[in-house]
Amino acid sequence: MASTKDYLDYVLEQLSGAEDISHRAMMGEYILYVQGKVFGGIYDNRFLVKPTKSAREMLPDAPMELPYEGAKEMLLVDQLDDKELLAALVSAMAEELPAPKKKRQ
Repeated sequence: MASTKDYLDYVLEQLSGAEDISHRAMMGEYILYVQGKVFGGIYDNRFLVKPTKSAREMLPDAPMELPYEGAKEMLLVDQLDDKELLAALVSAMAEELPAPKKKRQ
């Protein structure tokens, strides 16, 4: 099942307190970026983030789920009503994530 644009719009609205958020549609799902770094995505209308140290600390009870078959497990974010938590989460993750790789020309 592909994710809906309505769910993407809802998650992006909830992330509005975070800076430099962008997204890209990919195979019916959406990849989410902060400062050009992949931090999570929308998969089957579920908001999943990479299990970084800060994400695990800030979401200690979040279950690990597969975004799709063959992928690495990610944390399910189900506290979508807490905009302050989401902004702090994304900001903390941005500090930990590696810089995007340079594209070959």
